[in-house]
Amino acid sequence: MTIDAAILLPGQYYDSPEKKFPVLFTVSGYGGDYHYYSGDTSSRRIGIDTIPCITVFLDGNCSLGHSVYADSDNNGPWGDALTKEFIPLLENKFRCNGARLLRGHSSGGWTVLWLQTQYPKVFNGCWSSSPDPVDFKDFSHVNLYNGENIFYDKDSILRSVATVAGRIPWASCKLAYQMENVISRGEQMHSFDAVFGGKGPNGNPEGICDPLTGMMSKATFEHWKKYDISLNLRSNWEILKNDLAGKIRISVGEQDNFLLNSPVHLLEAEMKKLSADMQFEYFPGDHFTVSTVEYRKKGFDFLAAKYKEWEIKNGTKKNLR
Repeated sequence: MTIDAAILLPGQYYDSPEKKFPVLFTVSGYGGDYHYYSGDTSSRRIGIDTIPCITVFLDGNCSLGHSVYADSDNNGPWGDALTKEFIPLLENKFRCNGARLLRGHSSGGWTVLWLQTQYPKVFNGCWSSSPDPVDFKDFSHVNLYNGENIFYDKDSILRSVATVAGRIPWASCKLAYQMENVISRGEQMHSFDAVFGGKGPNGNPEGICDPLTGMMSKATFEHWKKYDISLNLRSNWEILKNDLAGKIRISVGEQDNFLLNSPVHLLEAEMKKLSADMQFEYFPGDHFTVSTVEYRKKGFDFLAAKYKEWEIKNGTKKNLR
């Protein structure tokens, strides 16, 4: 198994051969890999001050979909491989100063939020953009804790998995699951099963629902719970808060095509109950149009601020000029 990535070095890397730099990890959404970022100049800096950094474009693809860099029964120990093998190798090969920041959108947004919350001492700041469902009380408007049918709501109306502007349905959960049931590799839904589910007796990931009826498997969901970011934070905030407070920004469009703004609202409500120090911000736009100049600027500004805090805490600013 390999972790594939592209590494972009700042111009100052060669102009200042003694200087060390922070690292910005960028993770693509479902279906993207590090080739996707070829020519993406917006990803080459942490913030508007043009803080030079080493940018690492991580490849989320794996044989069963998107790894989201989470350790799982089916995909393997992606999170541990990244933090215990890839990062030490990266920092041994390149002049990294120890600051590590995360940025991702969609499945990449879920990835960076997972990494920040699971490895809070490893990473110094995370901008999660339009992440996959972060609270399983709203998984495409399905409350998985209630064991609801994933295809139909209580009025027997088909549930949507994809919409136009968050309102007009164009693909149902039933269509998505039944289509993927005849594709050996599957797509986004099977990717969720591969990460969140256990390994079935036939060696394949256990599915969250019957692909013909949509009836949810409560036994499979017991395995899914460990990947509910909201549940993890609610259960462990007292343990995590000293290493995690202030490090997270989550932003999303209020017309998200895949209904991802709703679970972000749920997570924010839960974090407010804990007085957790996290940034949440909502913008006009859908999953794709949300990424305006203002949207990106605020995200990069947040990461730049986290880096400056890291500099002050580590007393390294005077040594990096």
